[in-house]
Amino acid sequence: MIDDLWYKNAVIYCLNVGTFMDSDGDGIGDFRGLTRRLDYIQGLGVTAIWLMPFQPSPGRDDGYDVSDYYGVDPRYGTLGDFVEFTHGARSRGIRVLIDLVVNHTSEVHPWFQSARRDPASPYRDWYVWSKTKPASANEGMVFPGVQTTTWTYDKTARAYYFHRFYDFQPDLATANPEVQAEILKIVGFWIQLGVAGFRMDAVPFVIGSKGPEVTTPVEDFGMLRTFREFLQWRRGDAILLAEANILPEDDLAYFGDDGDRSHMMFNFQVNQNLFYALASAETGPLVEALEATKPRPASGQWGMFLRNHDELDLGRLTPEQRDAVFAAFGPDPDMQLYERGIRRRLAPMLDGDRRRIELAYSLMFTLPGTPVLRYGDEIGMGDDLSLPERNCARTPMQWSTEPQGGFTKGDKPVLPVISGGVYGFEHVNVAQQRRHDLSMLNWMERIIRARKEAPEIGWGDFAVVATHDPAVLALRYDWRGNSVLVMHNLDARPREVAFRSGRDGAGECLVNLLADDHSEAADDGRHRIVLEGYGYRWFRVGGLDYILRRREV
Repeated sequence: MIDDLWYKNAVIYCLNVGTFMDSDGDGIGDFRGLTRRLDYIQGLGVTAIWLMPFQPSPGRDDGYDVSDYYGVDPRYGTLGDFVEFTHGARSRGIRVLIDLVVNHTSEVHPWFQSARRDPASPYRDWYVWSKTKPASANEGMVFPGVQTTTWTYDKTARAYYFHRFYDFQPDLATANPEVQAEILKIVGFWIQLGVAGFRMDAVPFVIGSKGPEVTTPVEDFGMLRTFREFLQWRRGDAILLAEANILPEDDLAYFGDDGDRSHMMFNFQVNQNLFYALASAETGPLVEALEATKPRPASGQWGMFLRNHDELDLGRLTPEQRDAVFAAFGPDPDMQLYERGIRRRLAPMLDGDRRRIELAYSLMFTLPGTPVLRYGDEIGMGDDLSLPERNCARTPMQWSTEPQGGFTKGDKPVLPVISGGVYGFEHVNVAQQRRHDLSMLNWMERIIRARKEAPEIGWGDFAVVATHDPAVLALRYDWRGNSVLVMHNLDARPREVAFRSGRDGAGECLVNLLADDHSEAADDGRHRIVLEGYGYRWFRVGGLDYILRRREV
């Protein structure tokens, strides 16, 4: 049973094949290049790789406009190359998750081309049509400020088609049983090739009702249950990781009261409040978000992240909170996107301050859930704001000081490699950092190892420990008779914190998991710990005899 719940104590590494490693000099990353870098990923300590879309696509939305669900884009290699990659990952104990983008297809997909040309096509009902422009056509855009409508007229079909995203991404009629059957075929196909799970894109839109008369979509949660049942019938330990930016009161509907829908979901509520806490040194809203998202089935798990391939969405914050985050991390309009988010990578958002970067990642690794790390963040990569929209944070991996950062032997990479300045590949790259004990890369390897050795965080129940200081967050995890306590100071000024670590109010001994400054409770049962500015501590709640034995060594 625990093996089937492997994701409870996993560390997931997200990457884009096209920007990770190029093996043939054409400037585009590929599966052969990725396979050559598996030893690097294994050395980092991650236990699963999440691949962004790699299927054939016109590439107008970074692969999220799929034109063939059963292949590999020729730029990235072949199905054989993909299988070689999954075999190599499995031999290293690494599972592979892939994106499942089934809310919409590319407009060039044969299904849509057949549907628009012939009203009698068997694929006509696979999409959502209207003879007239619906009254709600100018509402519900995913990309406001860039996207102007959700219904576009097609002259060939002589009808409007629905697209929640860009107009070149027509929505599938996912309520159609034939479409659902095709989704299951897609899932089964990739499982057969070694995939251990799927990050399902835009889940609320996939399961929501669609049509010209729909103003408030109604979710069909039975669809999620069907997907999960099929997934686990084909591979018992495979998982469904849902991208669902929803309110806490809807969480259990997506997990399922009995844990029979999504295995995992990304915790957008905590993510947004975490950035507010980093901007304001005020942990109250973050604690509220943690408490609000605490209920979930025993088999359910949150995916905890800082940055991903999209913008940092701040839409769930209050206007005042959002303005505070914008002011701290994205003050220029060019740093903002879609009227709701920030399009930068983490390191430049935090001004390259190593203390704050470590603090942010220490928080991510110790929040209640499974940490999801994005490629390049382990070395503190930057962004290129001259690139449009989200591409600014999707630049190629920086491997060395070689031309193009060692990403390609060619001179025309798929996106420009960051060069020059403090985040250029000349200064920020894997080769240099692996040689320095105090580098960001080596720190990240150590923190990943520590996280994997603290399964209480992934499996246990958490409780907020009162510190009576709004800038300090302290969480205690208990699981199977073992306990871990983590503390973070989100302020630039040092803090002395007095607290009791025990569940019964007693003062237990605390063994530091990252250094040698252990803590013994005073006679009044309290610990008094000084946290430097942006400081953090990971403690295992242990016995005094353990500390004494260490002193004798």
